[in-house]
Amino acid sequence: MRKNIFATMIIVTAFFVTNLSVFAGGEKETLDLGAGVTMDLARIPAGIFLMGSPEAEDGHSGYEAPQHKVTIAKPFYMGVYLVTRAQWKTMMGSDPSQLPGVDDQPVDSVSWLDAQEFCKKLSIKTSKTVRLPSEAEWEYACRAGSTTRFCYGDDPDYSKLGEYAWFTANSDDYTAPVGQKKPNAWGLYDMHGMVVEWCQDGLHDNYTGAPTDGSAWETNPKITPAGICHMMRGGTNNSKGKGCRSAARDWGPEGNRCADVGFRVVVE
Repeated sequence: MRKNIFATMIIVTAFFVTNLSVFAGGEKETLDLGAGVTMDLARIPAGIFLMGSPEAEDGHSGYEAPQHKVTIAKPFYMGVYLVTRAQWKTMMGSDPSQLPGVDDQPVDSVSWLDAQEFCKKLSIKTSKTVRLPSEAEWEYACRAGSTTRFCYGDDPDYSKLGEYAWFTANSDDYTAPVGQKKPNAWGLYDMHGMVVEWCQDGLHDNYTGAPTDGSAWETNPKITPAGICHMMRGGTNNSKGKGCRSAARDWGPEGNRCADVGFRVVVE
C-alpha cells in the first residue's frame, strides 16, 4: 500500500512540474486583430482539480459547494489579459466603457450578449473558435495548480493580495492598465479583482449536478425576475478580499451592462 501511494505521489508531482515547465517556456499564442492591435493567449494544460471551496474556507458560501473533482481533458488557450478597450474598439467599432480610462485598460460595461458578439466576430476574423471560458476552465486557470484561497496562497489578512489584484483596498474604485500586478503561475494577469469576468455558464445556485468535464453548465439555468442570468468570476475593483478568491462566484442578467463587468476569452 505504501509503495502504491508513493508511486502515485511521484506521478502527480511529475505531472504538476511538467505543467509549470510549459509556462516557464513561455508557450503562448498571439492573435492579430488588425490596426496594429493584438491579443496574447497563454496555453493552459489539461489536468484535474477540485472546483469550489471547502466549508472551512474563510469566505465560503453555498454557491461554491459541493467541492468536486473536474477533469480538463484538453489544453486550451486563455487571454493573458482582460479584453482591453483597444481590442474591443478594433473589433466592435466603439468603446462602451463607463469608467474613465485609456486603451490598455479593460473594457467595462459589457453585457454577456455583447461578449458573445465580440467572440463571434473575433472567431470570423481569426478563423479560430473564440469563446467565453466555462466556469470550470476559468477557476482551473485562475488557480494555476494551487488549492488555496488565492492563486498565490491563503493570505488570511490579505497582506499580499494587492500584489496581484486591484480591489477595494487599492483601486479607488477605478480600473488600471492590464498587466500591472503579478501574474499567476500560468502567466495570467488580473484574475483576482479589476473587473468581474463573464463565463459561458448559466446561473445555478450550487454545484449539485454540475458537469465534471470542464464544459459550461448551460442546461436548466435558474430564471430570475431579471431574466436569464450567467455566471461571473474574479471579483472587481471594489470587491473586498473575500470576493476575489479563486472559488468566489457572482452572476448577472445577460443583457446588463455594469461598469465593473468585463471578460477574457478562450481559444480552443
